[in-house]
Amino acid sequence: MPSFKIDLSTAIVFVATPPEPKMVNKKTGERAVDRESGAGLSTVGLLVSDEGEGNLYQVTVPETGVPQDLTPGTPVSVVGLKARDWENEFNGQKRHGISFRAVAITPGA
Repeated sequence: MPSFKIDLSTAIVFVATPPEPKMVNKKTGERAVDRESGAGLSTVGLLVSDEGEGNLYQVTVPETGVPQDLTPGTPVSVVGLKARDWENEFNGQKRHGISFRAVAITPGA
């Protein structure tokens, strides 16, 4: 499925939840990895405020692009944010949504 670039040039972005390892299987502890680099993936909650509206996004980022000192409330810049729609079937039920992926998150806006 195609992905779409998201322009955050006029947005203010803050960390809502600190980075956590993204898991493929929570029961086995298998961590998700980037297919190209092999780096472990993390998920960061970001609050994006633009044009009077705020939204919370869970963004997946390779651990190489996530500073260790990100804490809630920290203003950040997001490098290479893209959105992609997805659909799957789990236990006979179809699910769908939008996933967000970034190359890196850097402190400061």
